[in-house]
Amino acid sequence: MAHAAPTAQRRHWHATGAHDASRDQMKGQLTRALLLGLVYGVYAAFMNRNMGPVDAGNVFYGILCGALFAAVMFGLARVGPRLKREVHAAGYGAFGGIAVGYLYSMADHSILRSCWVGLITGVGVGLVAYYRYHTREP
Repeated sequence: MAHAAPTAQRRHWHATGAHDASRDQMKGQLTRALLLGLVYGVYAAFMNRNMGPVDAGNVFYGILCGALFAAVMFGLARVGPRLKREVHAAGYGAFGGIAVGYLYSMADHSILRSCWVGLITGVGVGLVAYYRYHTREP
């Protein structure tokens, strides 16, 4: 009867297709976050310059703003799918509103006007994100 005993399944040590797809998705999210962070950082450095000469402070400010923007965007892209769609959309809305409101405030507008622009942008981004997640739910 020893020949009828079940054997242990062999384990494969190479990566599976699902693991490769997840790695490719993460690489795409990181690429998008870095590119948008670069654009945001360049725009923030340009707004901080105030038509003066480019100096090391402006460059450092742009790199800092771009890195923070990219880090938050990458974090939302990684953590967001695990959240409810309402919270996920609200996160992107808040992030978009804060980012646009901050850039708008750098153009020497009043803080109230910057808050309104950020609020309107945040609500718009949140609604679009909610619609996207609601229509493409698994």
